[in-house]
Amino acid sequence: MYIRALLAALFLLIGVGAARAGDVGFTEIRIANGADKPLVVGIWYPTHDKTAPTPLSAFVQDVAPGGAVAGDHLPLVVMSHGNGGWYGEHIDTALALAHAGFVVAAVSHTGDTFDDQSRATRMVDRPAHIKRLIDSMTGEWAERAHIDQGRIGAFGFSSGGFTTLVAIGGNPDFRLIPDHCRQHPDYYDCGILKAHPQSADAILAAAPTMVWPHDSRIRAAVVAAPALGFTFGREGLKDIHIPVQLWRAENDHVLPHPLYAEAVRVNLPSPPEFHLVPGADHFDFLAPCTERLAAAAPAICRSAPGFDRTAFHADFDAAVVAFFERTLG
Repeated sequence: MYIRALLAALFLLIGVGAARAGDVGFTEIRIANGADKPLVVGIWYPTHDKTAPTPLSAFVQDVAPGGAVAGDHLPLVVMSHGNGGWYGEHIDTALALAHAGFVVAAVSHTGDTFDDQSRATRMVDRPAHIKRLIDSMTGEWAERAHIDQGRIGAFGFSSGGFTTLVAIGGNPDFRLIPDHCRQHPDYYDCGILKAHPQSADAILAAAPTMVWPHDSRIRAAVVAAPALGFTFGREGLKDIHIPVQLWRAENDHVLPHPLYAEAVRVNLPSPPEFHLVPGADHFDFLAPCTERLAAAAPAICRSAPGFDRTAFHADFDAAVVAFFERTLG
């Protein structure tokens, strides 16, 4: 256990703090999104330029800000965060993928971030953001010539997991939500609806005719603790035919078993690569917290006694990288 913990600590130093010199560049861009606000996007990628410890919100990452992209025909992974999150909440996973030769583009979903919850119930916006992100990365980004447009993957956590399932072909049925919330009024998703009653009512009224945006350019997906898993069913997931890596926290108190990740696992037309994380809770899928983040947001940084989030992320990031290396070639 001591050796494993030491290796995990070293991995996190490499990934989110100090070390692998000269191999990850980073930039933040804004993508025009029609009449809506521009999408804010963080991009990590391989580089040979000199790196330095660089603050990013509550984190410090060892990157070359604005460095030149190294390599050609690079696979792209797009990332979708959870409710009330932002593009940097999976910083360790993004860095691990960039170290492995991927371009990673993570979007902050307008209206569903830590500083703006005005559209927290407008889930249909999220997969549209992913489609717009892929359009921009492959058709507009200044370094788009380095990307292999035939090798695109997607990663999503919680509401981002729902987003990813929709983007790869899932069709949820929101008509199931009212009955779900009558049975489970204390569940997290029902709390969001209560907090935004007017927009929630409008969305539920439109549910029978709602058209969900898909993107066939995505060839593989990692989905962790997906929100609203019960809304898909077998019919709603029948058009997903790409490889999926699915993660569930054993003690998820935000999206409790079996209505979310398990509902997706049993209804996918082909069995996913499934990982059950013993002892984990919902927010353990977020990057290990710094002291600054733990002080500002203790609820998302608190793990159960005996669960080592740092050690888990060493395994998690390695498994995510290996999955995309295998499925995207």
